[in-house]
Amino acid sequence: MLLAVAMFCAMDACMKQLTQDYGPMQIASLRALCAWPLIVGWLITTNRVQHLLNSRWSLHLLRAVLGVVMLSAFVYAIESLSLADAYAIFFAAPLLITAMSVWFLGEDVQLRQWVAIGVGMLAVIFMLKPEGDQLLSLGALAALVSALCYAISAITVRVLSRTDNSGNMVFWLMTMIGLGAGALAYPNWVALSSEHLWLFALMGISGAIGQVSITEAFRLAPASVIAPFEYTALVWGLGFDILLWQLYPDFSLLMGAGVIVASGLYLWAQERR
Repeated sequence: MLLAVAMFCAMDACMKQLTQDYGPMQIASLRALCAWPLIVGWLITTNRVQHLLNSRWSLHLLRAVLGVVMLSAFVYAIESLSLADAYAIFFAAPLLITAMSVWFLGEDVQLRQWVAIGVGMLAVIFMLKPEGDQLLSLGALAALVSALCYAISAITVRVLSRTDNSGNMVFWLMTMIGLGAGALAYPNWVALSSEHLWLFALMGISGAIGQVSITEAFRLAPASVIAPFEYTALVWGLGFDILLWQLYPDFSLLMGAGVIVASGLYLWAQERR
């Protein structure tokens, strides 16, 4: 999970850089397509190709739809927000995973854990601060939509892992996102510039490693145990913001992120106990 978070942060930094020239849906498609050859190579070297057609197609299609919405919404979010701001709101995902695990996975969540979830979500609402005369920040709302899609997708991985191997989940997710988001982006597709090829290559490599790592993580351990390690993304996000765009965190970011992280860590501590 730690490796997955580091790789996804590197990928997100590439995507944020590309938002200056390409639309969210096109970037979401290219993120999947650039990782696709590396995923296929991983399947071949680990002898997982023969299992690809033994899949629960309904859940794979659901994950693909969630993946397209999640990626395009997150790209839209980081176009207007710093990585750290987007990550702070995205940290709602572990809280949502724990809440949804009651209905979808039959896990037990006690009253004090629900209180922690409620406090964390109040902090998320605080992070949806308005911009100018807007009622709320559209970029922040997009980050929250992305977190919700991610949480539902994480739950489906736990369900899929009972019948499908990790190779199936990664391959079909990348394939369907690449084709689905590409079809939606086609009417406004922008020709790729040669000066951005290294960014696309880095995005593909980091995305592929991250996707394999996170799928394995959710397959091997309960969602409520490994989800809190998402919080290491804040360190990476702050670092990339400062080094690449000279964006420094403000007090509201640190306060909101602190409450959300504290709520998530409390849930993790209760689960471990």
